[in-house]
Amino acid sequence: MYTIQQLASISHVPPSTLRYYEEIGLLENVERNPQNQRIYNDRHIERLKGIHRFKRTGMSISKIHEFYKYASNLDQNIDAILNLVKEHEADIKEKINSMEMDLIHIKEKVLYYSAIKKAIEEDAPWPSWNDINE
Repeated sequence: MYTIQQLASISHVPPSTLRYYEEIGLLENVERNPQNQRIYNDRHIERLKGIHRFKRTGMSISKIHEFYKYASNLDQNIDAILNLVKEHEADIKEKINSMEMDLIHIKEKVLYYSAIKKAIEEDAPWPSWNDINE
C-alpha cells in the first residue's frame, strides 16, 4: 500500500497528475484510509508503467483512456483494441523513420561543423556543405 506521496516518488508523477488520472478513470479502485487519504497498490504502479510507455510513444491521454476502457472488457472490444494498438504501432514506425532521417541530418551537421572547426584550427579553407554530403 502506498500514499499519494509515495506513489508520486516511485512513479515520478506529481500528485496532481495522479489525482487527475483517478478523476478521468485511468487509475481505478483507489481506496481511502480512515483519514480519507488515497491508498494505492501494486496494480496502480503497473498501470502507471503502462501509461508511461504509451505516453513515451506519443499516445494521447484520450487514446490511453480508450485503450484501458477496451482492455477492461476484451471479449466485447478485442477488435477495437487491436485496431487501436495497430494504428499506434504504425504511428510509432512512422515517427521512428522520420527520426532516423533527422538523425542522418544531424550527423551530417556534426561532420560539417567538425570539419569547419578543424579548418579554423589549421588555418585552412573552410569546407562547403556539399563537400560533406558527397
